[in-house]
Amino acid sequence: MKRILTFAFLCIVSVVFVKGQPSDAITVPGLVEKVTIRRDSRGIPFIEAQNDADLFFAQGYVLASDRMWQMDLLRRVARGQLAEIFGAVRLEEDKRWRQFGFASLVEQSLASASPTSRSALDSYAQGVNAYIATLNDQTMPPEFKLLQYKPTAWLPTDTLIVGTVLADALSSTWRADLIRASAMNIDKQKFADLTDPVTPYDVVLFGKDRKAVSAARADRATQLVSSETLAVSEKYEQLRAASLESVGLYAQDLAASNNWVISGKRTADGRAMLASDPHLSPNAPGIWYLVDLKSPTMHAAGVTIPGLPGVAIGHNDSIAWGMTNVGPDVQDLYFETFNDAGEYKTPTGWAKPVIRKETIDVRTNPLKPETTSQTFEVMETRNGVVITDEAGKKYALKWTARDPKNTDIESFTLINRAKDWASFKNALKAYGGPTQNFVYADVKGNIGWYAAGRVPIRKKGDGSLPYDGSTTDGDWLGNIPFEELPNLYNPAEGFIVTANQRIAGTAYKYQQMSRTYMSARARRLYDLISAKKQGITMDDSRDFQHDVYSYPLAMIAKAIVADGSVSAETIAVLKVWDGKMLPDSRGAVLTNEIRNCIAGKMAADTKPVPAGLINQRIVERAINEKLARWLPPGFKTYGELYKACDGSVRTTLAASTAYGSDPAGWVWGKTFTARFPHPLAVVPLIGAQFATPSVAIAGSGLTPNVGSAVSMRLIASPGNWDATRHVIPLGQSGDPKSIHFKDQFEAWRSGAAMTLPFSDAAVEKATIETLVMNPKARK
Repeated sequence: MKRILTFAFLCIVSVVFVKGQPSDAITVPGLVEKVTIRRDSRGIPFIEAQNDADLFFAQGYVLASDRMWQMDLLRRVARGQLAEIFGAVRLEEDKRWRQFGFASLVEQSLASASPTSRSALDSYAQGVNAYIATLNDQTMPPEFKLLQYKPTAWLPTDTLIVGTVLADALSSTWRADLIRASAMNIDKQKFADLTDPVTPYDVVLFGKDRKAVSAARADRATQLVSSETLAVSEKYEQLRAASLESVGLYAQDLAASNNWVISGKRTADGRAMLASDPHLSPNAPGIWYLVDLKSPTMHAAGVTIPGLPGVAIGHNDSIAWGMTNVGPDVQDLYFETFNDAGEYKTPTGWAKPVIRKETIDVRTNPLKPETTSQTFEVMETRNGVVITDEAGKKYALKWTARDPKNTDIESFTLINRAKDWASFKNALKAYGGPTQNFVYADVKGNIGWYAAGRVPIRKKGDGSLPYDGSTTDGDWLGNIPFEELPNLYNPAEGFIVTANQRIAGTAYKYQQMSRTYMSARARRLYDLISAKKQGITMDDSRDFQHDVYSYPLAMIAKAIVADGSVSAETIAVLKVWDGKMLPDSRGAVLTNEIRNCIAGKMAADTKPVPAGLINQRIVERAINEKLARWLPPGFKTYGELYKACDGSVRTTLAASTAYGSDPAGWVWGKTFTARFPHPLAVVPLIGAQFATPSVAIAGSGLTPNVGSAVSMRLIASPGNWDATRHVIPLGQSGDPKSIHFKDQFEAWRSGAAMTLPFSDAAVEKATIETLVMNPKARK
């Protein structure tokens, strides 16, 4: 901190943007050459530097000036340091993160980083710290003032540790292993239904489905999972959700993302087209930040995550790219057998686990910065960290994110500079983050897709059930070879859609590639694009992104009406409902609630399988095929089940404060609203300043438009870069007093085109503020 204060003294003047009148020039120690930063009407920075080091330095400086507290919160989450500013209420979350030991792992990652990546990390950190050095009591971001602490220096490892937050958000599958193992005693056919990967909505991109999928149960889950262990895992998931939601990165049970690329053969202007809209938990400020970066070696524009250098999703002057989550199995559980001496059983005998002590600072009073320390122990076996210990049953977790070699910094450094499909694929070879569906489009009209990431190959099985840790069955032998990962290039169909569906057929030899998936959105998007054989425009892609037709709910509503067993009032509503999840829709409410009721009754008879899993995998199929085995006790027909749920749903809605007794008020927009909570918004007296728009919006988790969870929208036409449409839900600034805190909301909600200029002429025309950052003169 002493060095930071000294550095602050050396700065000639700090950067301040006030009412559109920025300082024309500042001198910033640490730069080598002049950097020019232009900002448009949305406050988006267009950063131009004479070398890469200065480019990333300036990016760090600018990101910190707009999102410093968000950056600090992101690193605190992964380092397990939330209790230090929020108190004991966040202590259990910190303990969970400390178990993984990421603070030590990123030090190893940094040591093995390539010179190019290390330079970017160092320069970015220096830029962040240059901004921190300018802060004083008047310019300190409001969250730091309210919580009475100051940001410490940003480290290169802070950038790497932010990447582990992404890994936790997008690659957590171990609880599914426990649930699957716990369900092995249910009816055999029900178990087969639950584990059957094939659905009516599938959009398989790679390989074929076998005619019959084996429903045989694995016999290696030698330890039945107890209800106590499931309860512990549920608590663990709640802690995970709390910390990830606070930084806008929770994706569990959300429709996690859409993207597509369309060949010029099908577009109106003959150019390829790319669209991407990642879905994550809504937050204020949002997780994405728009930026344009230019140096002699690169020119890239799009979104980044505060704390990370470069562009994560966007385009350069030759290609555009987008991402959705694949959902492979990259976590395995191992049941560990311990003896009275505290040793655990291994294939070669008994061994002592590694015990690591972690100390966490905990604020004792939310209004004062003083802390006390708490120490706890973390146990690790040869298989991983012991994460559950209930009634003597211990499970260790192995996870690709705990391999210090699995980072994504090198990959994005290369992606930002890729010029064609070959160089893009080469960049993906280095990618070690959460496995993603990378879609690609270039200025020559080519399109492609690659499912890239590190997906383990096990000695036995595919990781779908816990292993016996005392054997070598669950040993990892390596990863799926890059060349064998699912991919497409210029398919005959002329377009590619990914939306978290099962991407590979059941004949693909690595079935761990798609462990968690949701297919209804992908099918809807596939059908929308298929219907337009040619002449597709950017407005069409906008409409696809905003589409709110729900295949699952529309099908259920039609089945209920056809059966005729529910009340006349419900039939009247559902008969005229068009299947769209619009704010004024009554059919959306009734069908959604009846669906949830059906899933709940099925789950009550199929414990311990959770209702959410049954809702996702079973309800529609059971209704379509009228599967008697899924009828809960006491019901002879699905009509009886519909009638019972209709009655209970109508009673519940009438009694709820959200909807009220008048059925005319049971509309979707009553509860499906824009919601972007700031971590401090709920605090009495001070939280009101962080308020964001709360209005009824269209969409649902079962439609392409998932509402507030749409974390940004991109539509690009390679070669026509100045027409690129890119918008985030709120705004660039994290300061609630800034005009750019939530100025993009209406365009995000309505789909109004917000272009991100790229050419020199377009950027110059859009510029309303210019700042020149000069290096400190050398003596």
